[in-house]
Formats: sequence, C-alpha cells, structure tokens
Amino acid sequence: MTSTLVVSNAGPLITLAKIRRSQLLKDLFGHIVIPRAVFDEVVLRGTGEPGAEETRSADWIETRLTVDDLSVAVLRENLGAGESEAIVLTQELGADLLLLDDALARRKAERLGLNVIGTLGVLLLAKHAGLLDTVKPMLSELQQTDFRASLRVYEEVLARAGEK
Repeated sequence: MTSTLVVSNAGPLITLAKIRRSQLLKDLFGHIVIPRAVFDEVVLRGTGEPGAEETRSADWIETRLTVDDLSVAVLRENLGAGESEAIVLTQELGADLLLLDDALARRKAERLGLNVIGTLGVLLLAKHAGLLDTVKPMLSELQQTDFRASLRVYEEVLARAGEK
C-alpha cells in the first residue's frame, strides 16, 4: 500500500467489481477519492449492479464535491458528469493518479498533465505489487463482460505482465 492520492471515475470501480477484484484498489492505494457524480452513477443509479454495494460500503472510498463548476461544465461539453468531475477533482486535490477507462476522457486528462491509468493498468500494478500471480485470468474474465479493449491492448498488457 502506498500513500498515493488517487481519484477514480466509475469505470474502474464497476469493472473491477464485475470480476470480483474491487479489493485490489484498497490493497494498492489504501484510500480512493471519488467525485459526487461518480458516487451517484455507481451507487444511486447503479443500485443492484456490480460496484454499487462495494462502493457504498467501502470505508476506504471517500466522496468529495468539486469546487470549480466552470471547469466541470466545460468538460461536460464532451464528457460525462463522472469523467468531468473526476478530472477536475484530480486537479483540485493535486492527486497523484486518476483511474479512468474512457479513451476520450483519458486523452483530455493527459493533455491537462494528469497521470492516468485504467482498469488494465490497475491489474498490472497489482501484479507488480505481488497482489496477483497472473493477470491473464482477469483479462479472460474482462472479455466476458462489457469491458472493451482491442486485442492489441490485451496483448500489450500480457507482455508488460511478463505473461506472453
């Protein structure tokens, strides 16, 4: 566990819950911050869906409000509420890492100089931290969900995990 300040969007919370690996976030980071829009998406609108109960009951996930409504509104022109608030909250908190899967949102965040990884990056971090022996079974499970990544990306993750 590190003392890294991490903000998460809904995607990684939901996706890791689908493959029963939400605990990896706690084991890797100890504490995660989510904006209110992400809480609303995952817990309120997602009631009964993967990630809802895991997020609601996790004492290591903290919900925070964003302050800069103008920046959120500008990002909302092209992104969802959760993605927009997650990017702004990362900036406001000076967070070390933003967990975000959506490609367009990732590009915007990276252009703002934010350090971004997605669900697959979390799995790689977990492998390198010794929390997972292999990532290949997780990738197979992800392929059975609505999570989408290209075959090239899956192969790159396996190569970076030393499993190719």
